Amino acid sequence: MHQILSEIPRRILENAEGALTQANTHAVYMDPWNQHWAQMAVLHAALAGELFLKAIIAKEHPLLIFRDLYNLDQPQKQNISLDEIITNGRTYNFEHLPRLLWVTTGERISHPSSFDRLRKARNSVQHFCLPDGVDLKALSLEFLYKNIDPLIHKHFGMNAVEHHEDHSVSYDYVISCLIGHELRFSIPSNFRVTEIDIDAELAKTSAGYQKWFADALP
Repeated sequence: MHQILSEIPRRILENAEGALTQANTHAVYMDPWNQHWAQMAVLHAALAGELFLKAIIAKEHPLLIFRDLYNLDQPQKQNISLDEIITNGRTYNFEHLPRLLWVTTGERISHPSSFDRLRKARNSVQHFCLPDGVDLKALSLEFLYKNIDPLIHKHFGMNAVEHHEDHSVSYDYVISCLIGHELRFSIPSNFRVTEIDIDAELAKTSAGYQKWFADALP
């Protein structure tokens, strides 16, 4: 394998973390002057999902994310550069990645229905037509925390809740929003919140969710 290819998973992962930070922020926080944040949550959640899935697949081999490897061949050259890979390579589309993940790693995404709903919402937003009757923020969180968070915790030791833009209060409001939607999430080993009352938040949830949370605490 060309040495330069070993850089691909890391570079994808760096971009994926940025997209996740944006997705969490836009899905959780409210701003009356930024009414477009719900749409941005969907776009960034889809981008984060796409990049994280590619990073996991690229760990198996960096070229597995490309659907037309022959276009990377440059007969007149002995080596290949990242610029040439970016210019000539074509990666798989978002909708193909769950199947590619299974083919390359034997793993399935946990919640295919939320993947499909997010994919359709993303397509609607990209074509300037918001889907009717869809809570875009809730859908973004459902997709991220039912599908992507378990995978990145397993493969990269990452906790999705730690990626957001409100650095002054840690992940408190992300946690509050996830509890409100009864979404399970990977819990950091040094879990601690100071801005919200966890017991009060959990009191509004089902007994099953409360048990999961108690069992999941480190």
